Amino acid sequence: MPDYTTDDDLELLNELGVDTVPEEVSQQSAKEQRIIAGFEEIEQFVGEHGRLPQYGENLDIFERIYAMRLDRLRKSEECRAILEPLDALKLLDAVDHIGSPIEEDNLSDEELLNSLGLNTPSENDVTLLVHVQPRREIKAAEEIAQRNPCKDFDKFKTIFSQVQNDLETGVRQTLKYQDNAEINIDDLFILDGQKVLVADMGEQFITDYGRPDRRLRVIYDNGTESDLLLRSLQRALNKDKTSRRITSPDLGIFTTSGYIYVLRSNSDHPFIAENRSVIHKIGVTQGDVKKRIVNAKNEPTYLLAEVEIIATYQLMNINPKGLEELIQKFFANARLEVELQDRFGKKVKPREWFLVPLEVIQEVVDRIQDGTIDQFEYDPTTAQLVPTNLT
Repeated sequence: MPDYTTDDDLELLNELGVDTVPEEVSQQSAKEQRIIAGFEEIEQFVGEHGRLPQYGENLDIFERIYAMRLDRLRKSEECRAILEPLDALKLLDAVDHIGSPIEEDNLSDEELLNSLGLNTPSENDVTLLVHVQPRREIKAAEEIAQRNPCKDFDKFKTIFSQVQNDLETGVRQTLKYQDNAEINIDDLFILDGQKVLVADMGEQFITDYGRPDRRLRVIYDNGTESDLLLRSLQRALNKDKTSRRITSPDLGIFTTSGYIYVLRSNSDHPFIAENRSVIHKIGVTQGDVKKRIVNAKNEPTYLLAEVEIIATYQLMNINPKGLEELIQKFFANARLEVELQDRFGKKVKPREWFLVPLEVIQEVVDRIQDGTIDQFEYDPTTAQLVPTNLT
């Protein structure tokens, strides 16, 4: 047994949705991390309030700290060198809406807090920002704080038990969560090793950024719940490299992500014309099929002729490239072998056309959907699917 990771191992891990790319180790010093963390607090303030922090006795103490911190980070060449590559909002160069520091200009963050009766360590170097937590620590604390015991967990406990049974028996499957994929009520996920159920969704509202969002009731299989925002749950699922979507029993492996399409050629090639009714191109796309075939008569992949869309089948949460390869491998023994000349006189052999009746393609789609496609193969002599153990 090899004591190293083979390419086959990596391929299997990728198919299982396990991220095999090692996370980069931070090369930042502790001081640089604190500078960045302090700047991220300012960015968060701007994101929440839509303006730069300001000075002023009547304003929140932390806003005044952020205003002064930003002012001093701007003046420090060392800090600017660290922050400018990260300054997506261009806060280091913004010049309006900060106000005037007045007498607070010469106070450190800690001195300003002390002047208001808040005791903090006495450090004067703003670059240290000793009281600032890194954003990842703050975020983690926020997530933990949002979880509370689920008082009616008894009615959800049976759901989680059934879901686990469904996973063990193959009634349900898990799929790699797609970035920012749609989330609906009753959706189930695996997040940080826990099963998660979206039990309820509040009314949609528009955030300060002009984006739609909703408040969710999220139940965890450990008996806790939270009221995450929809976008917060999406971010958490995106961040967790091992997060998974748990499929519904009635949908099996399916949630919208594209189409299987079947085309028929209008080529005047003698063999194609004679067998037109059983010669089909089978492909998979996430886009508009009609747009793909606009220039068909000039493309070898479409037999250098206009094509007709015979059928489309909606896909649900299947990797389009992987599915297309599966279908073409399944029908490999019925591949159309024809050689054409393109408009430049070059000989071409299209590889995505097959001698297969439309009703057989429909049956294959059904077998893919119910998860039994591996139990059959295509017999080109009878133009039928036959069980793999009988051929």
